[in-house]
Amino acid sequence: MAKRLVILGAAESGVGAAILARKEGYDVFVSDAGNIADRYKNDLLRFDIAFEEGKHSEEKILDADEVVKSPGIPEKNELIKKIRAKGIKVISEIELAYRHKGNSKVIAITGSNGKSTTTSLTWFICKTGGVDCVMVGNIGFSFARQVALEPKPLYVAEISSFQLDDIETFRPDIAILLNITEDHLDRYDYRFENYIQSKFNIIKNQTRDDVFIYCEDDPVIKQYLEKITLLPNSLPFTMQYELPKGAYIRDNMMTIEIDSEKTSMSVFDFAIKGRHNQYNTMAAGLAGTSVGIRKEKIREAVENFESLEHRMEKVLTVKGVDFINDSKATNVNSTWYALESMTKPTILILGGVDKGNDYSTMLDLVKEKVKAIVCMGVDNRKIHEAFGKHVEVMVNTGSAKEAVQAAFHLANKGDVVLLSPACSSFDLFKNYEDRGRQFKEAVREL
Repeated sequence: MAKRLVILGAAESGVGAAILARKEGYDVFVSDAGNIADRYKNDLLRFDIAFEEGKHSEEKILDADEVVKSPGIPEKNELIKKIRAKGIKVISEIELAYRHKGNSKVIAITGSNGKSTTTSLTWFICKTGGVDCVMVGNIGFSFARQVALEPKPLYVAEISSFQLDDIETFRPDIAILLNITEDHLDRYDYRFENYIQSKFNIIKNQTRDDVFIYCEDDPVIKQYLEKITLLPNSLPFTMQYELPKGAYIRDNMMTIEIDSEKTSMSVFDFAIKGRHNQYNTMAAGLAGTSVGIRKEKIREAVENFESLEHRMEKVLTVKGVDFINDSKATNVNSTWYALESMTKPTILILGGVDKGNDYSTMLDLVKEKVKAIVCMGVDNRKIHEAFGKHVEVMVNTGSAKEAVQAAFHLANKGDVVLLSPACSSFDLFKNYEDRGRQFKEAVREL
């Protein structure tokens, strides 16, 4: 009898998992407590997959052999507690995809910040080097959908901590851990250790044949590494000293060295600027070298890479004022990096759903670079408390259009308006892409 697989959540990862499970002969049922978007409903109908929306039928769900849960559903959800109590195994969509990927290789990238940029750059390096590969996970299609409908020899996967929480056998050939800062603590019982553990799940199943690339300069990673035994082919990257194996930047030169294969290039030739992107580039360069991409191709890719939409994306210059869309900055650390790379007086647009943010880490940069803050959220109290005494002008707005108009009004020629919210977008927008698009539209209407 076919194994009964119940999938909770019918967005990209859930529907991708459903399509793959159906193809692999499982008895599949999809349940979503909300409304399912038309395009996903059409997918379910096309592949003849049973589903429900607007409710969870417990008797159908608790009859599962295994449950795939959407990364958005927390452990404290009552239904998840019942599933666990019944002893039904819960896995993530990346676990399901991994089981059915065949002989394909996986490069998996995680970290609190820089995941999407590093994933895109790693994919671009591999593609430039002639590898037939695709980006999956939180960027592009879900891993499971890709495996089901258009398998590739190499998957470059952006993976979140939520996806890593429910893995069993998932084992990337190359794992990249960029950094760990306090994020999503509401999902980890406000215990930073739980979140750290979750990120390190990326190497939990790795063997001597696999590669682990990590940031040597990240204090949280470094501290955790003291407790575990690392595999022989671990490749650190750093800006603090030269390494015999790994990647480092000294005197504005990046060097990547693995098994006597050495690549060097000037950071001034990198297409993406900013100190954080130098870290991302070292990580991607190490991954490219590890899959055998030639150094000329790595150099070519790093020089020609175009940055992502909603990540430090230059929108327009209006009457001498630059507008930058960094809507993807959904935590304080991301905004810190964005501010660090600013060279002109900045009007900062902040706000959204606060995930337990500690704004104090941004204070020095705000004092140094920010002339005004425009709040864009339903509840801006914490932002006012954090910066009210240090920034002369603070304005509350309730939409992207209002925020852009207020910021433009406060800006002089030669200033920058930076949308880098440090918060999730779910109070006023569907997601960070929707927030970024509305921002860009409002800028174009000025």
